[in-house]
Amino acid sequence: MREAHSKIVTLEQLKKVLAEQRRDKRQIVLSNGCFDTLHVGHVRYLQGAREEGDVLITAMNADASVHALKGANRPILDEQARAQLVAALRCVDYVIIFREATVEKLLEELRPDVHAKGTDYTADTVPERATAARLGIRVAIVGDPKQHSTRAMLESLRKDQNA
Repeated sequence: MREAHSKIVTLEQLKKVLAEQRRDKRQIVLSNGCFDTLHVGHVRYLQGAREEGDVLITAMNADASVHALKGANRPILDEQARAQLVAALRCVDYVIIFREATVEKLLEELRPDVHAKGTDYTADTVPERATAARLGIRVAIVGDPKQHSTRAMLESLRKDQNA
């Protein structure tokens, strides 16, 4: 098994690897998220995404986009630390850090067979649904019910500190 740091790749590296995977007729899945303090919900989501194909790429929000999405005190872990944690999971083949608000550009560039989103989405609320449909990419909603979040974990820690 490759070490976690070797799974963290650039767009150009990933394009080359995926060309080889496609020649071998492997199904490529793209998942994405912030992964700010990895928790069981993230693991179940990524495991579910992996079950949709042969190769799992996980696109991870860069620090600036996590800050914009989640607020002033986020991310808790910087993008390199988060990328290493996600890459250490057996179910993840490659991690790429992206700076845009959505993964539409990556869908265009990588053309995966499947775009996996967590259960906090429905087929109608996936931000990239129109791009995926136009490109013929199947959208899969995977993972367990959204009962875990970094926000809830942080709130629980704050309550414990104030008790």
